Amino acid sequence: MYDVIIIGGGPSGLMASIAAAEQRKKVLLIEKGNKLGKKLAISGGGRCNVTNRLSVDEIVKHIPGNGRFLYSPFTVYNNEDIITFFEGLGVKLKEEDHGRMFPVSDRAQDVVDALLNEMKRLGVETRLNTPVAKLVMDEKKVFGVRLEDGTEIRANAVVVAVGGKAVPQTGSTGDGYPWAERAGHTVTPLYPTEVPLTSKEDFIHARELQGLALRDVAVSVLNKKGKPLITHQMDMLFTHFGLSGPAILRCSQFAVKEFRKTGGEPVQIRIQSLVDYNEETCFQMLNKTIKAEPKKAVKNLWKSLVPERWLLFLMARAHIDATLTGIELSQEKIRAFAQLLVSFTMLVHGSQSLDKAFVTGGGVSVKEIEPKTMASKKKPGLYFCGEILDVHGYTGGYNITSALVTGRIAGMSAGSFA
Repeated sequence: MYDVIIIGGGPSGLMASIAAAEQRKKVLLIEKGNKLGKKLAISGGGRCNVTNRLSVDEIVKHIPGNGRFLYSPFTVYNNEDIITFFEGLGVKLKEEDHGRMFPVSDRAQDVVDALLNEMKRLGVETRLNTPVAKLVMDEKKVFGVRLEDGTEIRANAVVVAVGGKAVPQTGSTGDGYPWAERAGHTVTPLYPTEVPLTSKEDFIHARELQGLALRDVAVSVLNKKGKPLITHQMDMLFTHFGLSGPAILRCSQFAVKEFRKTGGEPVQIRIQSLVDYNEETCFQMLNKTIKAEPKKAVKNLWKSLVPERWLLFLMARAHIDATLTGIELSQEKIRAFAQLLVSFTMLVHGSQSLDKAFVTGGGVSVKEIEPKTMASKKKPGLYFCGEILDVHGYTGGYNITSALVTGRIAGMSAGSFA
């Protein structure tokens, strides 16, 4: 018999086991894979973006999927507490761009090892290669878990920290959703977020731009009326199947939601290459450069504006012969080119599948979770944390912050409940 059983050895599960064990409770952590902290070890390109140092309001803004739910948990435990916690375990952190916090060593494994050593110090029992089949419960409460081999293990409280369905090679294969439903919870529809987008545009099929990266461009997802649903100014990449790169990953969930809304109709993406101009000011700037060097071929005249492949592609779209000089071009063609530089639009037709996504959208409805304790409002003794919840953010330390905060609180609460 245990006080607390935690299912799942990812960031939220490891954190939950430590929080429960700190209260001198008998804690068992069960993991179906052969290793703990698998996703943590590969996160942030193997460097592990532990958390983010931005203000709470900024963090919530970067968690478009129910980020507001985290305001309450953050009053109990927050990103600054995460930093203090890891530094206390001997993992020195450093701040990089946009508030992202990494271990000074640049080794994700140091973060994993620190958690595992702390679990060992606190006497958390762990079982690897142990798949759970279901939760054991009656009308009133949860009693424990049944393993796939039929063994039942009893506990006063159970924390479900099994993750979502993204990055399945780390073990997140969606096991927890049916358990949550059996306990009376609503699981909102799952969809990929932080995922590359696919396009059937001819130039994508022809791989004309494959491998081309655009730096610091403003990418927008447009609704049916052509109004931007979201805009992110970052780098992006053209691929053999469509679009990828940071700006696209951040925009992707808005495109995916739009596909779901319109029954799968293609969605418009707008790329603004010159972010400091609108169509009129860009048109004037192009004319000014022509005036300054009227005898220069336009492909040489404008080559510093955008990468050459992109320049030639957009010129072809504006029906401009790149070898002509500026004064040989009609004002109409220059205006057409200006328009493409500030608002090139194309269609995307879908996204890569959930198993190619970095983060799962949807999950256990946060309306049925007590925000200050992570307790189920449906079943006493049951707690949820991490990516199984319907909370999802952009990459940049936001999802891991959510996982560590909700894990910490779930473990603390399960410990005191037990």
